[in-house]
Amino acid sequence: MRPILMKGHERPLTFLKYNRDGDLLFSCAKDHTPTVWFADNGERLGTYRGHNGAVWSCDVSRDSTLLITGSADQTAKLWNVQTGTQLYTFNFDSPARSVDLGVGDKLAVITTDPFMELTSAIHVKRISHDPSNQTGESVLILKGPQGRINRAVWGPLNRTIISAGEDAVIRIWDSETGKLLKESDKETGHKKAITSLVKSPDGSHFLTGSLDKSAKLWDTRTLTLIKTYVTERPVNAVTMSPLLDHVVLGGGQDASAVTTTDHRAGKFEAKFFDRILQEEIGGVKGHFGPINALAFNPDGKSFSSGGEDGYVRLHHFDPDYFNIKI
Repeated sequence: MRPILMKGHERPLTFLKYNRDGDLLFSCAKDHTPTVWFADNGERLGTYRGHNGAVWSCDVSRDSTLLITGSADQTAKLWNVQTGTQLYTFNFDSPARSVDLGVGDKLAVITTDPFMELTSAIHVKRISHDPSNQTGESVLILKGPQGRINRAVWGPLNRTIISAGEDAVIRIWDSETGKLLKESDKETGHKKAITSLVKSPDGSHFLTGSLDKSAKLWDTRTLTLIKTYVTERPVNAVTMSPLLDHVVLGGGQDASAVTTTDHRAGKFEAKFFDRILQEEIGGVKGHFGPINALAFNPDGKSFSSGGEDGYVRLHHFDPDYFNIKI
Protein backbone atom coordinates (compact mmCIF):
# COMPACT_ATOMS: atom_id res chain seq x y z
CA MET A 1 0.00 0.00 0.00
CA ARG A 2 2.17 2.83 -1.23
CA PRO A 3 0.72 6.17 -0.26
CA ILE A 4 0.38 8.98 -2.75
CA LEU A 5 1.93 12.11 -1.27
CA MET A 6 -0.04 15.21 -2.13
CA LYS A 7 1.83 18.44 -1.58
CA GLY A 8 -0.17 21.57 -2.17
CA HIS A 9 -0.53 23.20 1.21
CA GLU A 10 2.11 25.31 2.89
CA ARG A 11 0.62 25.06 6.36
CA PRO A 12 -0.88 22.29 8.52
CA LEU A 13 -3.98 20.49 7.24
CA THR A 14 -7.22 21.02 9.15
CA PHE A 15 -9.90 19.04 7.31
CA LEU A 16 -10.49 16.52 4.52
CA LYS A 17 -13.74 15.72 2.74
CA TYR A 18 -14.58 13.39 -0.16
CA ASN A 19 -17.51 14.16 -2.42
CA ARG A 20 -20.33 11.64 -2.50
CA ASP A 21 -19.06 9.93 -5.66
CA GLY A 22 -15.63 9.50 -4.11
CA ASP A 23 -13.79 10.89 -7.15
CA LEU A 24 -12.84 14.25 -5.61
CA LEU A 25 -11.06 15.04 -2.35
CA PHE A 26 -11.29 18.51 -0.79
CA SER A 27 -8.63 19.63 1.65
CA CYS A 28 -8.57 22.60 4.03
CA ALA A 29 -5.49 23.98 5.72
CA LYS A 30 -4.19 26.94 7.66
CA ASP A 31 -2.84 28.47 4.44
CA HIS A 32 -6.14 30.16 3.43
CA THR A 33 -6.63 28.11 0.25
CA PRO A 34 -8.94 25.07 0.12
CA THR A 35 -7.83 22.65 -2.59
CA VAL A 36 -9.52 19.94 -4.65
CA TRP A 37 -7.72 16.79 -5.84
CA PHE A 38 -8.52 13.77 -7.96
CA ALA A 39 -9.11 11.05 -5.40
CA ASP A 40 -7.69 8.19 -7.46
CA ASN A 41 -4.23 9.49 -8.38
CA GLY A 42 -3.83 12.53 -6.11
CA GLU A 43 -3.54 15.03 -8.94
CA ARG A 44 -4.32 18.58 -7.91
CA LEU A 45 -7.31 19.93 -9.80
CA GLY A 46 -7.50 23.43 -8.43
CA THR A 47 -7.81 25.80 -5.51
CA TYR A 48 -10.46 28.11 -4.09
CA ARG A 49 -8.92 31.52 -3.52
CA GLY A 50 -10.57 34.22 -1.45
CA HIS A 51 -10.26 33.42 2.24
CA ASN A 52 -8.05 35.58 4.38
CA GLY A 53 -7.36 33.22 7.26
CA ALA A 54 -6.99 29.56 8.15
CA VAL A 55 -9.79 27.42 6.69
CA TRP A 56 -11.12 25.09 9.37
CA SER A 57 -13.60 22.89 7.53
CA CYS A 58 -15.59 22.34 4.37
CA ASP A 59 -18.49 20.37 2.95
CA VAL A 60 -19.58 19.61 -0.59
CA SER A 61 -23.10 19.17 -1.96
CA ARG A 62 -24.37 15.75 -2.99
CA ASP A 63 -24.15 16.64 -6.69
CA SER A 64 -20.60 18.03 -6.27
CA THR A 65 -21.50 21.48 -7.57
CA LEU A 66 -21.37 23.52 -4.36
CA LEU A 67 -18.59 23.80 -1.79
CA ILE A 68 -18.95 25.54 1.57
CA THR A 69 -15.93 26.51 3.69
CA GLY A 70 -15.56 27.99 7.17
CA SER A 71 -12.59 30.15 8.02
CA ALA A 72 -10.79 32.07 10.77
CA ASP A 73 -11.33 35.24 8.70
CA GLN A 74 -14.84 35.30 10.26
CA THR A 75 -16.60 34.16 7.09
CA ALA A 76 -18.10 31.05 5.56
CA LYS A 77 -18.04 31.02 1.77
CA LEU A 78 -19.98 29.20 -0.93
CA TRP A 79 -18.03 28.23 -4.07
CA ASN A 80 -18.75 26.79 -7.47
CA VAL A 81 -16.83 23.51 -7.33
CA GLN A 82 -16.11 23.39 -11.04
CA THR A 83 -14.99 26.96 -11.73
CA GLY A 84 -13.65 27.90 -8.30
CA THR A 85 -15.63 31.15 -8.26
CA GLN A 86 -17.00 32.56 -5.02
CA LEU A 87 -20.78 32.53 -5.00
CA TYR A 88 -21.55 34.01 -1.59
CA THR A 89 -19.95 35.05 1.70
CA PHE A 90 -21.59 34.69 5.11
CA ASN A 91 -20.06 37.22 7.52
CA PHE A 92 -19.80 36.58 11.26
CA ASP A 93 -18.38 38.41 14.26
CA SER A 94 -15.99 35.60 15.13
CA PRO A 95 -14.14 32.79 13.32
CA ALA A 96 -16.30 30.18 11.54
CA ARG A 97 -15.15 26.76 12.72
CA SER A 98 -17.37 23.97 11.43
CA VAL A 99 -19.63 23.75 8.37
CA ASP A 100 -22.01 20.94 7.46
CA LEU A 101 -24.66 20.73 4.74
CA GLY A 102 -27.95 19.04 5.57
CA VAL A 103 -29.70 16.32 3.58
CA GLY A 104 -30.94 17.93 0.37
CA ASP A 105 -28.24 20.64 0.52
CA LYS A 106 -30.80 23.35 1.34
CA LEU A 107 -29.54 24.03 4.86
CA ALA A 108 -26.11 24.50 6.37
CA VAL A 109 -25.09 24.49 10.01
CA ILE A 110 -22.12 26.75 10.77
CA THR A 111 -20.45 27.15 14.17
CA THR A 112 -18.59 30.25 15.29
CA ASP A 113 -15.90 30.48 17.96
CA PRO A 114 -15.97 32.44 21.19
CA PHE A 115 -14.36 35.81 20.54
CA MET A 116 -13.94 38.79 22.88
CA GLU A 117 -17.29 38.84 24.77
CA LEU A 118 -19.11 36.55 22.32
CA THR A 119 -19.84 32.95 23.25
CA SER A 120 -19.67 30.18 20.71
CA ALA A 121 -22.76 29.88 18.53
CA ILE A 122 -24.43 27.53 16.05
CA HIS A 123 -26.01 29.20 13.00
CA VAL A 124 -28.43 27.54 10.59
CA LYS A 125 -28.44 29.12 7.12
CA ARG A 126 -30.63 28.48 4.09
CA ILE A 127 -28.63 27.55 1.00
CA SER A 128 -30.14 28.61 -2.31
CA HIS A 129 -29.18 26.82 -5.49
CA ASP A 130 -29.45 30.05 -7.36
CA PRO A 131 -26.64 32.25 -5.95
CA SER A 132 -28.55 35.42 -6.84
CA ASN A 133 -31.25 34.45 -4.33
CA GLN A 134 -28.81 33.63 -1.54
CA THR A 135 -29.25 35.63 1.68
CA GLY A 136 -27.12 35.81 4.79
CA GLU A 137 -29.85 35.68 7.40
CA SER A 138 -29.94 32.82 9.89
CA VAL A 139 -32.93 30.53 10.19
CA LEU A 140 -31.83 29.76 13.75
CA ILE A 141 -29.00 30.84 16.06
CA LEU A 142 -28.14 28.73 19.10
CA LYS A 143 -25.98 30.34 21.76
CA GLY A 144 -23.44 27.70 22.50
CA PRO A 145 -21.82 26.50 25.72
CA GLN A 146 -18.55 27.69 27.20
CA GLY A 147 -15.51 27.12 25.02
CA ARG A 148 -15.31 26.36 21.36
CA ILE A 149 -17.64 24.08 19.44
CA ASN A 150 -15.24 22.09 17.29
CA ARG A 151 -17.85 20.29 15.24
CA ALA A 152 -21.59 20.47 14.62
CA VAL A 153 -23.38 18.18 12.17
CA TRP A 154 -26.95 17.45 11.14
CA GLY A 155 -28.79 14.53 12.69
CA PRO A 156 -31.16 12.23 10.76
CA LEU A 157 -33.52 14.06 8.36
CA ASN A 158 -32.11 17.42 9.50
CA ARG A 159 -34.36 17.25 12.57
CA THR A 160 -31.51 17.64 15.02
CA ILE A 161 -28.05 19.17 15.26
CA ILE A 162 -25.27 17.32 17.06
CA SER A 163 -22.51 19.49 18.52
CA ALA A 164 -19.31 18.74 20.41
CA GLY A 165 -16.30 20.74 21.49
CA GLU A 166 -13.97 21.95 24.19
CA ASP A 167 -16.23 21.28 27.16
CA ALA A 168 -16.23 17.54 26.24
CA VAL A 169 -20.04 17.35 26.21
CA ILE A 170 -21.97 16.17 23.16
CA ARG A 171 -25.27 17.97 22.74
CA ILE A 172 -28.25 17.21 20.52
CA TRP A 173 -30.43 20.20 19.62
CA ASP A 174 -33.83 20.43 17.95
CA SER A 175 -33.12 22.18 14.64
CA GLU A 176 -36.63 23.68 14.45
CA THR A 177 -36.98 25.18 17.92
CA GLY A 178 -33.34 25.33 19.04
CA LYS A 179 -34.21 23.43 22.21
CA LEU A 180 -31.50 21.32 23.84
CA LEU A 181 -32.75 17.73 23.66
CA LYS A 182 -29.93 15.61 25.06
CA GLU A 183 -26.48 15.90 26.61
CA SER A 184 -23.90 13.16 26.87
CA ASP A 185 -23.43 11.62 30.28
CA LYS A 186 -20.52 12.91 32.37
CA GLU A 187 -19.64 9.38 33.49
CA THR A 188 -19.50 7.68 30.09
CA GLY A 189 -18.53 10.75 28.06
CA HIS A 190 -15.17 12.19 27.13
CA LYS A 191 -12.96 13.68 29.84
CA LYS A 192 -11.22 16.30 27.68
CA ALA A 193 -11.99 18.45 24.64
CA ILE A 194 -13.63 16.69 21.70
CA THR A 195 -11.64 17.43 18.54
CA SER A 196 -13.63 15.64 15.87
CA LEU A 197 -16.98 14.07 15.13
CA VAL A 198 -17.99 11.99 12.13
CA LYS A 199 -21.30 10.29 11.29
CA SER A 200 -21.62 6.74 10.04
CA PRO A 201 -22.66 6.54 6.37
CA ASP A 202 -26.29 5.80 7.33
CA GLY A 203 -26.35 8.40 10.11
CA SER A 204 -27.50 5.94 12.77
CA HIS A 205 -24.41 6.42 14.92
CA PHE A 206 -21.42 8.72 15.12
CA LEU A 207 -17.84 8.66 16.29
CA THR A 208 -16.06 11.31 18.39
CA GLY A 209 -12.35 11.75 19.01
CA SER A 210 -10.92 13.55 22.01
CA LEU A 211 -7.74 14.81 23.63
CA ASP A 212 -8.43 12.29 26.43
CA LYS A 213 -6.74 9.73 24.13
CA SER A 214 -9.92 7.91 23.15
CA ALA A 215 -12.64 7.77 20.54
CA LYS A 216 -16.23 6.87 21.31
CA LEU A 217 -19.07 5.52 19.19
CA TRP A 218 -22.56 6.86 20.02
CA ASP A 219 -26.13 6.12 19.00
CA THR A 220 -27.46 9.19 17.18
CA ARG A 221 -31.04 9.01 18.44
CA THR A 222 -30.56 8.08 22.08
CA LEU A 223 -27.02 9.40 22.62
CA THR A 224 -26.07 6.15 24.34
CA LEU A 225 -22.42 5.15 24.32
CA ILE A 226 -21.85 2.03 22.20
CA LYS A 227 -18.07 1.57 22.11
CA THR A 228 -14.84 3.18 23.30
CA TYR A 229 -11.49 2.91 21.52
CA VAL A 230 -8.47 3.72 23.67
CA THR A 231 -5.10 4.79 22.27
CA GLU A 232 -1.82 6.23 23.63
CA ARG A 233 -2.00 9.75 22.30
CA PRO A 234 -4.51 12.56 21.95
CA VAL A 235 -6.94 11.98 19.07
CA ASN A 236 -7.26 14.85 16.58
CA ALA A 237 -9.20 13.10 13.84
CA VAL A 238 -11.51 10.11 13.43
CA THR A 239 -13.21 8.40 10.51
CA MET A 240 -14.98 5.10 9.91
CA SER A 241 -15.02 2.70 7.01
CA PRO A 242 -18.26 2.56 4.99
CA LEU A 243 -17.35 -0.98 3.92
CA LEU A 244 -15.83 -2.87 6.86
CA ASP A 245 -16.18 -2.60 10.63
CA HIS A 246 -13.12 -0.41 10.98
CA VAL A 247 -12.65 2.92 12.71
CA VAL A 248 -9.50 4.98 12.22
CA LEU A 249 -7.99 7.35 14.76
CA GLY A 250 -5.30 9.92 14.01
CA GLY A 251 -3.49 12.12 16.44
CA GLY A 252 -0.22 13.25 17.80
CA GLN A 253 1.90 13.37 20.85
CA ASP A 254 1.52 16.05 23.43
CA ALA A 255 3.52 19.05 22.31
CA SER A 256 5.99 18.49 25.14
CA ALA A 257 6.97 15.07 23.77
CA VAL A 258 7.38 16.03 20.13
CA THR A 259 11.05 16.99 20.29
CA THR A 260 12.06 13.76 21.99
CA THR A 261 11.19 11.48 19.05
CA ASP A 262 13.27 10.88 15.93
CA HIS A 263 12.35 13.59 13.45
CA ARG A 264 13.04 11.47 10.36
CA ALA A 265 10.91 8.53 11.26
CA GLY A 266 7.46 9.66 10.15
CA LYS A 267 6.21 8.15 13.37
CA PHE A 268 2.74 9.58 13.38
CA GLU A 269 0.29 6.88 12.44
CA ALA A 270 -3.36 6.42 11.69
CA LYS A 271 -4.52 3.57 13.90
CA PHE A 272 -7.17 1.12 12.72
CA PHE A 273 -9.52 -0.44 15.27
CA ASP A 274 -12.12 -3.14 14.93
CA ARG A 275 -15.39 -1.29 15.43
CA ILE A 276 -17.08 -4.17 17.26
CA LEU A 277 -14.25 -5.70 19.27
CA GLN A 278 -12.60 -2.34 20.05
CA GLU A 279 -9.18 -3.88 19.37
CA GLU A 280 -6.39 -2.26 17.40
CA ILE A 281 -5.85 -4.06 14.07
CA GLY A 282 -2.97 -2.05 12.65
CA GLY A 283 -1.64 1.33 11.74
CA VAL A 284 -0.43 3.37 8.80
CA LYS A 285 2.66 5.42 9.54
CA GLY A 286 4.15 8.20 7.49
CA HIS A 287 3.32 11.71 8.68
CA PHE A 288 6.07 13.85 10.19
CA GLY A 289 3.67 15.66 12.48
CA PRO A 290 0.39 14.96 14.23
CA ILE A 291 -2.52 13.85 12.02
CA ASN A 292 -5.16 16.58 11.98
CA ALA A 293 -7.61 15.22 9.40
CA LEU A 294 -8.83 11.83 8.21
CA ALA A 295 -11.40 10.82 5.62
CA PHE A 296 -12.55 7.53 4.14
CA ASN A 297 -13.48 7.30 0.49
CA PRO A 298 -17.23 6.50 0.24
CA ASP A 299 -16.35 3.24 -1.55
CA GLY A 300 -14.27 2.11 1.44
CA LYS A 301 -11.30 1.19 -0.75
CA SER A 302 -9.03 4.10 0.11
CA PHE A 303 -8.54 6.70 2.80
CA SER A 304 -6.56 9.89 3.19
CA SER A 305 -4.88 11.65 6.09
CA GLY A 306 -3.74 15.23 6.50
CA GLY A 307 -0.99 16.23 8.86
CA GLU A 308 0.61 19.09 10.71
CA ASP A 309 3.43 18.58 8.16
CA GLY A 310 1.31 20.06 5.34
CA TYR A 311 1.01 16.82 3.39
CA VAL A 312 -2.08 14.88 2.39
CA ARG A 313 -1.34 11.17 2.14
CA LEU A 314 -3.71 9.11 0.02
CA HIS A 315 -3.75 5.37 0.68
CA HIS A 316 -5.36 2.83 -1.65
CA PHE A 317 -5.77 -0.44 0.22
CA ASP A 318 -4.12 -3.66 -0.92
CA PRO A 319 -6.41 -6.66 -1.55
CA ASP A 320 -5.30 -8.32 1.71
CA TYR A 321 -6.73 -5.42 3.73
CA PHE A 322 -10.22 -6.65 2.90
CA ASN A 323 -9.50 -10.08 4.38
CA ILE A 324 -8.12 -9.07 7.78
CA LYS A 325 -9.28 -11.59 10.36
CA ILE A 326 -9.04 -11.08 14.09
